Amino acid sequence: MPSDLEAFKHISPDSGTPITIHPLFNPKIRNWEPKDPIREEIQPPKDRAFFADPEKKALLAVAKQVDLTESIGTVLENVQLSQLDDKQLDELALLVNERGVVFFRDQDLNTEQQVKLFEHYGILDKHPAQKDTKHVIIRGSTNDTRAEWAYTPWPIGDFHADTSFEINPPSYSMLRMEEHPTVGGDTAWVSQYGLYDALSDALKRFVDGLHAVHTSRLQYDTIIDSWGVGPNRPPIDTHHPAVRTHPVTGLKALNVNPGFVTAFAELKKEESDKLLDFFKLHLHAADDHSVRWKWAVGSVALWDNRATLHRVIPGTYTEPRRGIRTTVFGEKPFFDPNSESRAQRAARLKKDVEIRQADGKPNGNEATNGASSGTTNGTSAA
Repeated sequence: MPSDLEAFKHISPDSGTPITIHPLFNPKIRNWEPKDPIREEIQPPKDRAFFADPEKKALLAVAKQVDLTESIGTVLENVQLSQLDDKQLDELALLVNERGVVFFRDQDLNTEQQVKLFEHYGILDKHPAQKDTKHVIIRGSTNDTRAEWAYTPWPIGDFHADTSFEINPPSYSMLRMEEHPTVGGDTAWVSQYGLYDALSDALKRFVDGLHAVHTSRLQYDTIIDSWGVGPNRPPIDTHHPAVRTHPVTGLKALNVNPGFVTAFAELKKEESDKLLDFFKLHLHAADDHSVRWKWAVGSVALWDNRATLHRVIPGTYTEPRRGIRTTVFGEKPFFDPNSESRAQRAARLKKDVEIRQADGKPNGNEATNGASSGTTNGTSAA
């Protein structure tokens, strides 16, 4: 599919390839004026996962849980999202916090029902390029993104957490597929819990103290240039912890993604660049912490942007790909130095069981959510 980037309209007579156009001399970018102001921080409602039964008895009484990998990804079978009650939806939120992304097939939801269901999880967010106030249409990628990266500042199609540059990045996102090619258009997710655990202890200690520079500047120019849709809000830079503490599980998650992170606030440029190069390699090599989902019409994915990164896999398919995505506001990311990683918690709980067995005591049944063992908003949860 030919690219819509302005550079592809200006071909060098010497090399026969596109010429990059400075944003101030690209009329599409230069003439666009956003209508909405930059956002201020908000306090979203309490995460619904805090209200869940840690054992998820109500949800698992009507659905079969099938984990796709050890680290990330679960399918819930034999259930319709449209039939879940509030208690079951709360338990689903907790499952998503723990597994990163949960999938469903053959769902009967329509857009209106999806929006109503998702309002249970908080205040609906709006992507900068989103025109409808309640949902955004997601399509596929059939352009050669490897070639396009040479002519636009934003790495189109690389791993990201949805609008991680916002002061209140989204917590939950849901994508429901309405049209999809028979082959192609898959989406991949990677666990940010797993990405953190896979680092050496020395690098963990170093990154724990950094802030990642999340920016919408690069996406801002590319959206206007490539999509022909003007963002609603001006571009921003936000400094979020490079390692964040999940507000529900209390676990550490690596909060760095190649889609929106351009630097580390405390480092010099060359230091930042080299660390970002490593994290991109680290991310793309994380097969043991990733899952790839093959879509079909009626499929739904519900994921936690605080614990996962994702990307659509580009392809050459010609059939339409169209999905409806809804998101809700999350909390401002924070880092609690007393929080633990997923691997640390697993080791601690295993040791606790061994000690209890040695003492002849019954095993504990500690919940994994932040209400009992994690943190919330940087303080110990009650």
